[in-house]
Amino acid sequence: MTSHRILPDTCAWIDYFNARETPLASAVEYLLQRGEVYTCGAVKYELIQGVKLGKEETMLVTAMQALYYIEMTESLWLKAGRLAAYLRRKGITIPFSDTLIAVIAKEENLTILTTDRHFGLVPEIVTIAGL
Repeated sequence: MTSHRILPDTCAWIDYFNARETPLASAVEYLLQRGEVYTCGAVKYELIQGVKLGKEETMLVTAMQALYYIEMTESLWLKAGRLAAYLRRKGITIPFSDTLIAVIAKEENLTILTTDRHFGLVPEIVTIAGL
């Protein structure tokens, strides 16, 4: 069973903010209405780096302030390092930011809303591609 506490990955937010008619964008809209959306610094980082105009950044930052925010703690940083080492020993490399997202999701019992398949390579991570 999936958690009702959802951490949309960057790809979901991109679809949502660009008003794309996709399952990810629809899921973000639905979850926002239900108050079940969480975010973290890694997602904010990825979104901000893709912003082209200052007013887009202001809108993005303002919108994201309304969400539940999970901060990286020292313990989570260590778990992220251990996860990256574990995956590397298995010959798997995922992006640094996605390692952080995965650790936060696992620690906080969050389901990741994403189409990125590499999250499926991380033990004990639950993902959904849309509702």
